[in-house]
Amino acid sequence: MHSITDQKLTDHLAETLYDALRQGVMVSPLTDRYPALTIEDAYAIQQKLIALRLQDGEKIIGKKIGVTSRAVMDMLGVGQPDFGQLTDAMVYNTGDPIPIDTLIQPKAEGEIAFVLKHDLMGPGVTAADVLRATEGVMACFEIVDSRIRDWKIRIQDTVADNASCGVLVLGSRLVDPRELDLVSCGMVLEKNGEVAVTGAGAATMASPVNAVVWLANTLGRLGIPLKAGEIILSGALGAMVPVAAGDNLRLTIAGIGGCSVRFV
Repeated sequence: MHSITDQKLTDHLAETLYDALRQGVMVSPLTDRYPALTIEDAYAIQQKLIALRLQDGEKIIGKKIGVTSRAVMDMLGVGQPDFGQLTDAMVYNTGDPIPIDTLIQPKAEGEIAFVLKHDLMGPGVTAADVLRATEGVMACFEIVDSRIRDWKIRIQDTVADNASCGVLVLGSRLVDPRELDLVSCGMVLEKNGEVAVTGAGAATMASPVNAVVWLANTLGRLGIPLKAGEIILSGALGAMVPVAAGDNLRLTIAGIGGCSVRFV
């Protein structure tokens, strides 16, 4: 078994993913080379990967929750979501151009982002706690990207690779979540003027709030708080959309607002 105590292997695999990120190249699945890797091992690799990015001057600004739909859980053979870290180097504002050559094999997802005004520390966090701690929600794109060749991922591969984080695009409107129905709010995602994906809040663990509850309690058991000011991406409201240079995407979430991005 390649366990979490094998620090040399953890460091090596983190450095492999870091080099792939910086050089814009793909690597073979970690689970092909080390089939005994556990999810706990994968999170240890993720922590080291993030530490390498922080050494470059990046700062953590929030978290993302992935694998929130039953379809993706079934595909990866797991019964719970995963999480990754967001840094300031990942953030774009609505309408900003994203150079496609800064990504490897990107796909776009429409999501609801939560912006916290109070710390949240699990375990024991409830949906009411999450709503009280939220400054507002906004429409956002998560541009997921994988350093693992051809997206041939198992759950350990995506976790180690920072939950397949690429970059994120934040809308410009912040809305009080207590004024919204976050379960039934509909999303329309257009690609080059045509509807590509539709979805609703219920696609994310029956409610995006449930996803943030899961994250706060999961991190709380590890002694990690969600902090005031952090941005939490709560999970995809519909299917991923592949993107390429020249593509223009726009999403609208009922009651929350819109967000747009173009790739150059």
